[in-house]
Amino acid sequence: MLEKIFCAKCIGIEAVPVTVEVDIRNGIGIHLVGLGDMAVKESLLRTVNALQSMAFSIPGKKIVINLAPADLRKNGSGYDLPIALGIIASSGQRSLPALGNYIIMGELGLNGEVREINGALAYAEMAASLGLRGCILPLKSALEAVEFKGISVYGISTMMDAIRILSDAEDCSDMLIWNRTEYLSLRDSKTPEGASQYMDFSEIMGQEGAKRGIEIAAAGGHNTLLVGSPGSGKSSLAKAMAGILPPMTMEESLQTSKIYSVAGRSPHGAGLIRQRPFRAPHYSASLPAIIGGGSDNIMPGEMSLAHNGVLFCDEFCEAPKKMIEALRAPMEDRKVVISRLKSKVEYPSSFMLVAATNPCPCGWWGEGERCTCTPGRREAYLEKLSGPILDRIDIQLWLKSVEPGKIVRGTPSESSATVRQRVEKARDIQKERFRDEAISTNAEMDGRMIRKYCPLDEPCKDFLEKVMTRMGMSARACTRIIKLARTIADLEAAVSGSPSPGPIDLRHISEAVGYRFLDKKNIFYV
Repeated sequence: MLEKIFCAKCIGIEAVPVTVEVDIRNGIGIHLVGLGDMAVKESLLRTVNALQSMAFSIPGKKIVINLAPADLRKNGSGYDLPIALGIIASSGQRSLPALGNYIIMGELGLNGEVREINGALAYAEMAASLGLRGCILPLKSALEAVEFKGISVYGISTMMDAIRILSDAEDCSDMLIWNRTEYLSLRDSKTPEGASQYMDFSEIMGQEGAKRGIEIAAAGGHNTLLVGSPGSGKSSLAKAMAGILPPMTMEESLQTSKIYSVAGRSPHGAGLIRQRPFRAPHYSASLPAIIGGGSDNIMPGEMSLAHNGVLFCDEFCEAPKKMIEALRAPMEDRKVVISRLKSKVEYPSSFMLVAATNPCPCGWWGEGERCTCTPGRREAYLEKLSGPILDRIDIQLWLKSVEPGKIVRGTPSESSATVRQRVEKARDIQKERFRDEAISTNAEMDGRMIRKYCPLDEPCKDFLEKVMTRMGMSARACTRIIKLARTIADLEAAVSGSPSPGPIDLRHISEAVGYRFLDKKNIFYV
């Protein structure tokens, strides 16, 4: 008797249908086909042992298990549960009339328990799009999908729970994830998400100019480079930036949560990720760890895990040049495309890069007579920051050491909560501006949008032309300056309480140009 069970496989952050077909006929042996990896092939032994431990018998006939489509490579242990249920139904040991109404995934333990799998959020979304009744997932995995209220999401702990649901003979609402005690306890104990886990602006003494730059970057989603001596506050400012970012929209939250679900890195809890991610990989991280990679199962890297959030790269000039240059395409295209011989996967990667570096090998250039480096060594140290990379960094901030008097006797500045209010108002202005576009921040504008939303008067055009000629800027640097000036104007409107932002004027362009000091010629020999 042939039985079909609906499953799925993740390609990038999207799930595609996979059907497990189980047929039992006269003959000998158990045969698994369908281009499965080693984890899939090993599922037979786990499944057989789990069935026997739950008092089910293995038919002494030929069992053929096909994972369709046969030309799509399958990976992972999530097909254990569908295979076991298919054997039970096909052999007639239990009647499972609802077997074709659900997406079913889960790894089996040898005692029949069901263990968590990756990609649960994508599977629940696919079940909803296909019009199925719901999905049956391991309990911990099902917690990721509690916000899909249009379908029935069951969280199960053992194979017998799945059999009870699929028998369709009794009320199983107690196993709906919204009724499980595990979800209720998490919901009741959940604390509001805020900026308390990040460093507060009021804790950072001095560096008012750098704080202004960080606020502008957060308001418009701009990439930022912090250059300064050791202890000047680069890392503190980067961490404080995460605390002034506005909460994610539902669409952003869903997309970010799917990336973490596919990667198996969803935070412990229920529902979607609401806090913008802050990723800070070490500069010695491998290229696949930053970009993403793998052979049969291509996983997202730090660039994608920082989607809709911040990617903080400390000691930027100590990182391998190959890794720094790998940031080019994602910073411009806001996606990562990973190609292998047998597969090609695309992950979203719209992040704000915050990079921090010392100005020279000894770290003290610009701090009086403390620097012992020659101009050539300074240039060699910073030459890893190539022209294409600097073109893509909108704000370049130079941080001087804070005076001892400000550290010891200085009074706290405004808090992150105050700064965040201005940032959120500026983001609201941009959200209204781009309501008919597929973007949400100024940093994402392309050439057409710049011409539409960032018109310049003649004084601004003349000034920008002179600056580009004098500093030798590229066309990309010019567009970055205009986008940054647009954000400065939006932030000004947010501070004044104006319902609509004013046009870009010479003050905004001038301030935006001031944040590109590394474009100046002969800076290493000053």
